[in-house]
Amino acid sequence: MTRPTTRTAYVTATTLDGFIATDDHSLDWLLSRDIDPAGPFSHDAFMAGVGAIVMGRSTFDWVERHRAETGDAWFYEQPTWVMTHRPLEVPDGADVRTASGDVTALHPELVAAAAGRAVWVVGGGGLAADLARAGLLDEVIVSIAPVTIGSGAPLLDGHVELELVDSGVNGEFLCAHYRVVSPAAREGS
Repeated sequence: MTRPTTRTAYVTATTLDGFIATDDHSLDWLLSRDIDPAGPFSHDAFMAGVGAIVMGRSTFDWVERHRAETGDAWFYEQPTWVMTHRPLEVPDGADVRTASGDVTALHPELVAAAAGRAVWVVGGGGLAADLARAGLLDEVIVSIAPVTIGSGAPLLDGHVELELVDSGVNGEFLCAHYRVVSPAAREGS
């Protein structure tokens, strides 16, 4: 299989014990942390290179709850796919599309929409792990918060081999950039 030149990146934050959300989908542990938007591993700098977004339904539902609480407009200008089997209400003015089934079948459409820019896997440790197992996830960039929550949604759901590329500190977060080691590379070693 020939890999597209567009990179697919899972960029997220996690607790020290490896969870991206609590059992009830709360991110309070994250939103109370200090981070410099212009510092190392800047989310704004990453977003400048994003051409398409894919997320799981739980992530979409969290975004919508957060928007309802804050009154914010839809966060993203990029076309966004939500992996779901249930109907959803598309936010006004947002380019939100739904897909179901195997995310690997959707990947070529994501890459085409990204038009040479990055595909951002926003949330869903299962979604990111499915792409990694298929050899379609290129990198994992994670900001690790100094907190444990004991249980919740895992950072990555399943076995994924990673190679550290870079690391740094931003505010309260230890940040790490990993390259995903492809299944074929693992078999050849």
